[in-house]
Amino acid sequence: MPNAARRVVATGLAAAPPPPRLAVTPPAGPPTPAAPREAFAYKWPIALGVILAAVMELVDSSIVNVAFSQMSGNLGATIDEITWVAVAYILAAVIVLPMTGWLAARFGRKRYFLASVALFTAASVLCGLATSLEGLVLWRIVQGVGGGALIATSQAILYESFPPAEKAMASALFGIGMMVGPALGPTLGGVIVERWSWPWIFLVNVPLGVVAFLLVAAYFRPDPPRARDVGGVDVPGFALLAVGIGSLQFVLERGEHYDWFSSRLVAGLAATAAASLVAMVWWELRTPAPVLDLRVFRHRSLAAATLSASAVGMALYGSVFALPLYMQSLLHYTAETAGWVLFPSAVASAVSMLSAARLMKVVPAPWIVAAGTVVLAASMFMHGTLTTESGRPDMFWPVLLRGLGFGLIFVPITTVAFVGLAPREMPHAAALFNLARQLGGSVGIALVATQLITATARHRAGLVEHVTVFDQVTREQLGGTTARLRLAGADELTAGRRAVALLDRRVQVQAQMLAYRDAFGFLGLVVLGSLPLVLLLRRPSPSAASLPPPDVH
Repeated sequence: MPNAARRVVATGLAAAPPPPRLAVTPPAGPPTPAAPREAFAYKWPIALGVILAAVMELVDSSIVNVAFSQMSGNLGATIDEITWVAVAYILAAVIVLPMTGWLAARFGRKRYFLASVALFTAASVLCGLATSLEGLVLWRIVQGVGGGALIATSQAILYESFPPAEKAMASALFGIGMMVGPALGPTLGGVIVERWSWPWIFLVNVPLGVVAFLLVAAYFRPDPPRARDVGGVDVPGFALLAVGIGSLQFVLERGEHYDWFSSRLVAGLAATAAASLVAMVWWELRTPAPVLDLRVFRHRSLAAATLSASAVGMALYGSVFALPLYMQSLLHYTAETAGWVLFPSAVASAVSMLSAARLMKVVPAPWIVAAGTVVLAASMFMHGTLTTESGRPDMFWPVLLRGLGFGLIFVPITTVAFVGLAPREMPHAAALFNLARQLGGSVGIALVATQLITATARHRAGLVEHVTVFDQVTREQLGGTTARLRLAGADELTAGRRAVALLDRRVQVQAQMLAYRDAFGFLGLVVLGSLPLVLLLRRPSPSAASLPPPDVH
């Protein structure tokens, strides 16, 4: 594959938005007396505040992807160097993610949320004011530290602010925001970069962050006294988790750029990740107050749901990475147009999430998950039928079905995953569940990016075997193209060379198209492979169907 094409895919991998970190909230414990109506009087201002915070984080994690070219020219950095603006944020956020449950329990949910919003908003201002690549990367790391907690804490506060009978609606509302954010990011980024300048992709967070902070600070009640002791600080666990997850995420984000294990850096970080995570498992199974209690995986439904969520994350975010790249590199769509093509997926997810919340009252949750899995797999295979001549109507149904399938999976699987768990196990189970989803998405992006390179090279080699001077069709195409170029004013030698170059370009485009079709087919098989896991999911009681999925607190 030519170096230019390799750089396109490698840059897309580094710049790919981190898959959204979908948090879950714990089902209620034993029945408690009904709360007075006044306890939920401010549910809508609180809902607006926390959804703004979550959407702000999701938009910002993907909005930078369309601004790399302008950033590169303004800051005097290469495209490869500027991708660290995205990678730095992802690394910081994924390290914080599994620790959010412990931190919220330690410092209080409201205080932790407000501190995270304030840190994220302040870092956004400093990112917009940055005048060097080093400064921008530094503040993106700080922004990631704040953003890593926003999804989980936002959802927890939202569910706590709604009465039990309306928690399913709250779950669906939050799910809508989870899908709109990633879909809106590239589109909004394209509009901002085209009409203004790249600092505004960060400064646009400021009013959202201020409103979110003020609404939650004013209307969400102060944290009640903690009913349980979170224990001492698990310093070894924190350290091993940070080193292991950080190293693993770096390998997934930048491995393809360094040609994977042919690079000593990637090989060393992969070894570090493996050793750190193995040591973390050994330590967490022995310490009395672990940062992550891995013993929760003894629950069959949680283990199956976590594996299923990882597979769905691989397919969902692998396709979210590949489809815009296909549209922009082969169909020559702008980032803004590509964003609008993907928007029906968010709408379909919103509708299916609201429907799934109602269906769970009459249909077993595992059946809904199975239906969503089949629909999502079908959408992947439909993506695999696209060609270089496909238009927006051809992409409508695959994109729509992808959103529909994901929406059918999201609400029920994050409910059945936590059936039978004790309240003290919820924070650890939810942290592991969301971490698995995040890493599944990163693995999917890494595998798709690598497959696009290797499969393009393989298909090109196969096509070139048939494109020779001894092939009648090839001779006719070259002759016809040469004649048209000569009629346009080119001399015979120049026309011949340009005809060969155009033919080579067509071969390359066809090889890339075949590679995209292989990638989507692979993702469809990944989703189908997770279907048997549905048999291991437990059926929640009818009352659980109206409860929100568990959160990391």
